[in-house]
Amino acid sequence: MARYLDVHPVDPQPRLVDQVVQQLRDDALIAYPTDSGYALGCQLGNREGRDRILAIRELDDRHHFTLMCKDFAQLGQMVVVDNAAFRAIKATTPGPYTFILTATREVPRRLMHPKKKTVGVRITDHPVVCAILDRLGEPLLTSTLIMPGETEPRTQGWEVKEELDHLVDVVVESGEPSAEPTSVVDFSSGVPEVLRQGAGDTSRFDD
Repeated sequence: MARYLDVHPVDPQPRLVDQVVQQLRDDALIAYPTDSGYALGCQLGNREGRDRILAIRELDDRHHFTLMCKDFAQLGQMVVVDNAAFRAIKATTPGPYTFILTATREVPRRLMHPKKKTVGVRITDHPVVCAILDRLGEPLLTSTLIMPGETEPRTQGWEVKEELDHLVDVVVESGEPSAEPTSVVDFSSGVPEVLRQGAGDTSRFDD
């Protein structure tokens, strides 16, 4: 059974944040709230965690994983950011956007798109996620918790616990996040391409 941790959505209790981080360091797979619904997350080096995310969402190896980053400096260590992408990402983060960019050598190959060598990155301002990332000290491998055959992410912690109780190790409850997933913008070709219209306004990328 998954542990169920009720974390304050505005002022996360350090004791509970430490418990989540320790679980992540012990190779746990967590379900946690973001500014755009629930997501699944694990440490970058957690090979089994990656495979468990793919299994839960019924995805193949061509799925673009996302690295949830603490700030722009951390994001810049994970992906190659040219001037155009730099300006766009700086202007829209933190926020409900996922950007697809060419991965750097800091990213394990198994987390990249097998052909494009790209990976998703994002920065959120959700207090609980920020607290977890600050204590963890590295990006979190993540994927929006959209179940097979559905289009919107889960938003209720108790519902996630009930459905995924034996598939994840920790469920973080922290209020009810938005039900709209991130907008996904692919910058890997040098020209922005909107792959998914979600919570973030993508009009600036249509020029």
